[in-house]
Amino acid sequence: MTGALALVIFGIALALVFDFINGFHDAANSVATIVSTRVLAPHWAVAWAAFFNFIAFLFFDLKVASTVGKGVIDPHIVDVLLVISAVSGAIVWNIVTWFYGIPSSSSHALIGGLAGAGIAKAGLSSLNYAGLIKISVSILASPLIGMILGALLMKVTRVLVQFGTPRAVDKWFRKLQLLSAALYSLGHGGNDAQKTMGIIAVLLFSAGYLDGHFHVPLWVVLSCHLAMGLGTLFGGWRIVKTMGMKLTKLRPIGGFCAETAGAATLFMATGLGIPVSTTHTITGSILGVGAVNDAKKVRWGVASRIVWAWVFTIPASALIAALTLAILTRFFG
Repeated sequence: MTGALALVIFGIALALVFDFINGFHDAANSVATIVSTRVLAPHWAVAWAAFFNFIAFLFFDLKVASTVGKGVIDPHIVDVLLVISAVSGAIVWNIVTWFYGIPSSSSHALIGGLAGAGIAKAGLSSLNYAGLIKISVSILASPLIGMILGALLMKVTRVLVQFGTPRAVDKWFRKLQLLSAALYSLGHGGNDAQKTMGIIAVLLFSAGYLDGHFHVPLWVVLSCHLAMGLGTLFGGWRIVKTMGMKLTKLRPIGGFCAETAGAATLFMATGLGIPVSTTHTITGSILGVGAVNDAKKVRWGVASRIVWAWVFTIPASALIAALTLAILTRFFG
């Protein structure tokens, strides 16, 4: 095995490690509401979410993978050291935010890593500004859409069940929450796993292993969904606590509305090929539901802490990636 091929294999393995950590880090997005409403015990909740994370490849085209692979930086400047640096920046930031229980965005950590490594290698001209503008708009739009949909669903659902007893309403929505959690996990797997597919595909393309044209091989699709599913299966309970218990108190009806609103947002974004943050989306949905129930009971201080993590995610992961590339270039040339 040549040194170049070994580096490519290492880059692919590191990308799959990121995908695993992404599932681990973002498990809270899929299971926080269903755990906090006590519809499922934690171990059953993560198994439920992991299954739907894995089968998401059956439902979505690979538009998000193409956006990440070609829409952040010029794919012609990509090499294995750049990919390793970009993924390292995302992994380090994910671990830091996981340790402190902060639900930052794995997606934007990866985007920041790519941008930082690209700038470090080829300057600002390496950036794909059209793609970055689309992603930047999604940073603001996805939580707002999730919040609006969550609030609307909560209002409509409360009208529909106003004559039911609390016990009967809880009974029905405990069952419906299994469906909404499954839909959200499908959206999570469909959007997030494709980001790693895009990274691996652009690495293979730059190394000459894709027959001259950019595409995502089936083995890459399956391995990314498997890595994410396994990560979700292990769960990230520090963040589950923040998302499901610290933002606001949810009952099954609220959990159903938050998950359904988040799933609708993710399905729409994935269909358009936009790599949105699942963390941003479900946070906005939970806040929308909580504000309708009782805005005074929403812990806006926790929400502001999450927002600050969002603000720092892209520049922090970009800086880590740039420093990593500088170190790797010094050793490997």
